[in-house]
Amino acid sequence: MGAAGTVAVVTGAARGFGREIARRLVARGHQVVITDLDASAVDAAAGELGATGIVADARLAADHRRVAEAAQELGRVAVWVNNAGVLRAGKAWEHPDEDVDLMLDANLRGVVHGSRAAVEVMRGAGGHLLNVASMSAHGPVPGLAVYAATKAGVLNFSTSLQGDLDLDGVPIRVHALCPDPADTAMVRSERGHRDTAILFSQRSLLTPEAVADAALEMLAGRRLVRSVPGYRAALARTGAVLPRVGLGVLARLRAQGERRRAGA
Repeated sequence: MGAAGTVAVVTGAARGFGREIARRLVARGHQVVITDLDASAVDAAAGELGATGIVADARLAADHRRVAEAAQELGRVAVWVNNAGVLRAGKAWEHPDEDVDLMLDANLRGVVHGSRAAVEVMRGAGGHLLNVASMSAHGPVPGLAVYAATKAGVLNFSTSLQGDLDLDGVPIRVHALCPDPADTAMVRSERGHRDTAILFSQRSLLTPEAVADAALEMLAGRRLVRSVPGYRAALARTGAVLPRVGLGVLARLRAQGERRRAGA
């Protein structure tokens, strides 16, 4: 990770993972730029963290470029974290069109646009680019098909992007973080929907702090993909390699998660 005094950008950082990642980057000595759509939440988070807040829409390429330009004015950008994302539970055919578009735009296109902006400002001196994916990137997730598809896209894009950077000799390290469900406002807002049951198949949700700690560990090294917790990734990948077997296992996990979701 870049030396203290360099600039770090974190998208979707008014709350949840982004806020905790930004907090740790500030503590490491970075000048941190946080972005989000909610102006009052951005101001509150920036004031608490001692960061620079910018209202920006992660779905828009132009907004990422605007943030990158503002960050460059503060110093050398050495870290960029694409964290912004949204979750809507439900069957793919039941989603309103606007929810499908929102997830595709925020979760996948936003990461692509953010990564492109990050490469432009870091390609000369190098840096670290972290894209927040999800455990759902590794295999099928009934009830969250559209969300899972966007996160699988984030993972594949991140690893492919690293290959392109390596081929062109660009000194940027890409990292894809794939956390299990965590106790965030995003997950809590969908808790009432039965199709979120699979999210509660663990005994407990991760904390935003634990995910942020994992993110900072990745930013300090060269690891390309990390899943938290690691053993759940092996289970998730079974569904991708042996989908018929995996879907049967997921049905049992969903039933287990529904009992926990309903009782919470």
